[in-house]
Order: sequence, then structure tokens, then C-alpha cells
Amino acid sequence: MTITLENLQALLPLLITCATTVFVMLAIAIKRNHWWNATVTVAGLNIALISTVYVAFKPYFFPEAASLLPQTVTPLFVVDGFALFFSALTLVAALGATTLTNAYIESSKRNREEIYLLISIATAGGIVMCCAHHMASLFIGLEMMSVALYGMVAYTYDRARSLEATIKYMVLSATASAIMLFGIALIYAQIGSLAFAEIGAKITEAPSLLIVVGGMMLVIGLFFKLSLAPFHLWTPDVYEGAPAPVGAFLATAAKVAVFAVLVRFAIIESKNVLASMPFVFTMIAVACISMLVGNLLALKQNNIKRMLGYSSIAHFGYLLLLVLVGGPQFGVEGFAVYLTIYVMTSLAAFGVVTLMSHAKDRRDADMLNDYRGLFWRRPYLASIFTLALFSLAGIPLTAGFIGKFYVVTAAVGAGPWGWIALAFVVLGSSISIYFYLRTIISLFLAKKHMHRFDAEFNWGQRTGGIMVLGAAAFILIIGIIPNPLMFIAQITQLIWVAPTP
Repeated sequence: MTITLENLQALLPLLITCATTVFVMLAIAIKRNHWWNATVTVAGLNIALISTVYVAFKPYFFPEAASLLPQTVTPLFVVDGFALFFSALTLVAALGATTLTNAYIESSKRNREEIYLLISIATAGGIVMCCAHHMASLFIGLEMMSVALYGMVAYTYDRARSLEATIKYMVLSATASAIMLFGIALIYAQIGSLAFAEIGAKITEAPSLLIVVGGMMLVIGLFFKLSLAPFHLWTPDVYEGAPAPVGAFLATAAKVAVFAVLVRFAIIESKNVLASMPFVFTMIAVACISMLVGNLLALKQNNIKRMLGYSSIAHFGYLLLLVLVGGPQFGVEGFAVYLTIYVMTSLAAFGVVTLMSHAKDRRDADMLNDYRGLFWRRPYLASIFTLALFSLAGIPLTAGFIGKFYVVTAAVGAGPWGWIALAFVVLGSSISIYFYLRTIISLFLAKKHMHRFDAEFNWGQRTGGIMVLGAAAFILIIGIIPNPLMFIAQITQLIWVAPTP
């Protein structure tokens, strides 16, 4: 095995993120300083994000240089347009969560620096998954991210809800990882390879019970990580117990990486996995159930973080349907657009909750009653929250509408099964409008008593506030002019293709 200079350049986003982890660890060891450690983390993640642009567009910057895409780096990693796009999206989500964390944890009297180390480790794990095309790299990336997330959820350890959420998440996530690992072992026992492309090529040559059971266990493990029904039961409790900026990371960066590796395995490199129609129909059924269950269970939630957790279940149901019925081109492009919009919208929604909360308090400002009359105290912040909720509901002139448009277009062109799934999309979206509007209305209702939680007067000038303003601008601009995002998403079509044996 030889690693060339081109290989190292292609892996720059991952290498820089790992280097950031080391620098943050050293910075903590030399001197504890909240501002300094946050700055090192943000600077490192920003450089990693810039390096994705360099890797993707090197021939534009240096016309005489050869393109770095696509290429494989060892049997474990592949760097192509798909991997770079979702690595960049993971970095954007991590940067958003980091800036929110800086605003949130400033008031805490406990050690504040280690959470940046955990964020950078989890981000590195996410990038590993985005570049994975081998079961070994998939599992390594997944566990890097999961172990860091356990610590992040428990970071406010003096809150009972945080500890309860951590234990639930750790036990159930470890169980899901064990199930997935056993499934991978069964696949290897039958096929003799862990490379996605080889699994896809051989899976139809010698179908057996081992492959069916192994494949089901692998998919169940990934569905658990994505909170798809009926493997979603941990989601609302963990979202409620986790600190608000950690909830933002859980809803965005963690899900981007897992969904990206699932799409690469099932849609791109191992297309034969979807040759079994019963398997495809089962996946579509999971998507439809997720839309219905997520939206129905969100109806009676008075806790904003639980509502956003149930909302995420429904949105990943829409996404799963889109990649299943959209095909390898339209589906993958739509998947990139929808996931980008969901990430930015979730950052805006969780950002408002974070700016209203402080780590020193016994709980976050996550009850619906905490937001009653917010418009009359913080009109701009309430407007951003309204915009984010409208986008999650898929209201026109917000970015969320563009994502829903992709889902509907893919379902309409998929035949009878697509039309049946479309009925679930329409039903789920109709239900969701109720609980989003209920939250929006509470923002405008006057509150008679003293409010317990509120954002700082200068929230718009703080790091988290600037990020929330940027996310709101994205929702509005992409909702009106979606072409730039659609153009960038087309880089996902630059996919590495396995050589024909």
C-alpha cells in the first residue's frame, strides 16, 4: 500500500480536523481558557472547511494541476464529489454547534473546554463516515462519533435529565452498534469482503440466509442511529436531556454522516442491495411510518426540544423516501439539497433555544410556555424562530419548501408505490402544520407573569447569534432563489465508480 501526495491532499479535511483535535487537547493541557479553546476549534474547523473547496476545485485554482477527484485512498476511503459535499456539510453543522456552544456554556462554572475536544472528535468521526466505502471505516467512524456524543450529552452532568439521557443513549446506541457489527460479520462470512462495491457485486450471485439476516441487522443499526421508526424511541428523551447546542449537533452533523454512508452503501456502490423488491418495499414502509409516527407524536409535545426530535424522525422519513424513489441521480441530488436545508433550519431552531438558555440553569428554555410572548421582548429572535418553523413545515418562500418539492417530484415519478407514499407525505405535512403553528402562535401571545428565560439584549452580536442570523438568511434566500444550492449539490454526481473486474 502506498499513500501518495495526491492521497494526502484529498484527505485534507479529515487530516486538518484530526489535527484540530490534537491542538485543542494541547491547548487545554497548557492552559484552561474558554475563549482560546473555542477559537482554536473554530479556526481548525474553518480551515478544514476551506480545504474541501480546495480539494473540489483544485483545477480551477491551478489550471495546470490534475483534479484530485475522484480517487480511493487505501481500501477504506474514497474521496469524490459525494464525500466532499457531505464532509463540508458535516463541518458546517459542527461549526454551527461550536458557536452555539460558546454562547451557551460561557456562564457555566464547570470545566468548559473539553466539550470542544469532544465536538472535534465527533466531527472527525463524521468525516470518516462520509468518505467510507468499506465496513471497517464505516464502523470506526460511527464509533468515534458515538463515543464523543455520549460525553457531549452528559456534559451538563449536574442535571438529572442529562444523565438519564446519556445512559439511555449509551445503552441503546451500544446495542445498535453490536447488532450492526454482528450483521457485518455475517455478511463477511458469506461474501468474504467488507468493501461496499464487492458486497454489491456478489450479493446477488449467491443469495443466502446469512446475507439476508446480516443485511437486515446492518440496516437496523443504521436506522437506529437515524431515529427512523420503529427504532426512534430514544430520540425525544435524548434531545430533551442533552444541552441545547449538543441537540443541534445530534440533529445535524451526526445524522448527515450516518445518512451519507447509508446512501453510499445502498444507492451508489452496492446497488444490487435494492434489487430485492421486498427489501425496497420494507424500506419505503419504514419511511412512511416514520413520517406518520414522527408527526403524530409531535402533536401533543409541550417541550420544544422533544418536538424538534419527533420532527427529525418525520424529516428523515421524507429523506429516506426521496433517495429510494428518486433514483441515483435525482434522488442523490435531492438528498443533498434536502439535507442541507434541514441542517441549516435545525441550526436556526436549536440556535434560538440555545440563545434563550444558559448552562448554569437547572434546565434549558425548552418548554412551550417559556416562549410565550417572545415576540414582544425579542422581536427579531422570534421572527427567526418563526422562519425556521415555517421552513420545517415546508411553507413556500422558505427553504423547506424546496426540499418538500424534491420529495413530491420523486414520488410522483415513481409509479403506484410512489403515489401511495406521496399520500403519507401529504398527510404527515398536514399534521405537522398544526404543531408548528401552535408554537408560532405562542410567540405572539402576551404573557402576564414574569418570564424566567430570555435571550441577552446583544444576542445578535454574539457568536451564536451571528450564526443564527446567517442560518435565517440562508432559509429565506434559498427559499426564493434555490439555484445556487442546486448547482452546488450537483457536485455529488461526481461519484467514484468501482472498476469492472
